[in-house]
Amino acid sequence: MTTTHNITLPTTDFGKTNPFIAHLGFVLTKFDNGQSELHYTAKPEHLNSYSVTHGGAVMTLLDVTMAMAARADHADLGVVTIEMKTSFMRPSHGPLIARGKLLHRTATLAFTEATVFDEHGKACAHATGTFKYIRRLPVGPKSSHPLNGSVDDAVGSISIDQAD
Repeated sequence: MTTTHNITLPTTDFGKTNPFIAHLGFVLTKFDNGQSELHYTAKPEHLNSYSVTHGGAVMTLLDVTMAMAARADHADLGVVTIEMKTSFMRPSHGPLIARGKLLHRTATLAFTEATVFDEHGKACAHATGTFKYIRRLPVGPKSSHPLNGSVDDAVGSISIDQAD
């Protein structure tokens, strides 16, 4: 076990509750110095009709791996995906390892890449991504953020000027 940024590795705790990541079963094994590593073994329900890991699950693995690389030196900030480009090189079989790297960062953006490897160390998929750093805001009904209110509250506060 390793402890970095007050996170004991390996872990399934990615800083905030995310039911989809929990469902997939990703395990974070590296989270430091602009780098991340996640392990994932697809469950039967995560396979496609060819019995290999579904491309959507692989893309999610790449997305989360890049997001964690972006946060690896800035664990107090959250990130949201702005753009992602993925290339699939071969089918993803068996236990997978994804390795991510922060390539460059500005005050508000992170430029990252990640690769998914199969159990034989062969690259299966590669992605590049751009992420926006955000401060974690309180969410829920007691939040001060206007978008966290009810739909009726949001609609009631919008006025539209119509030209004649």
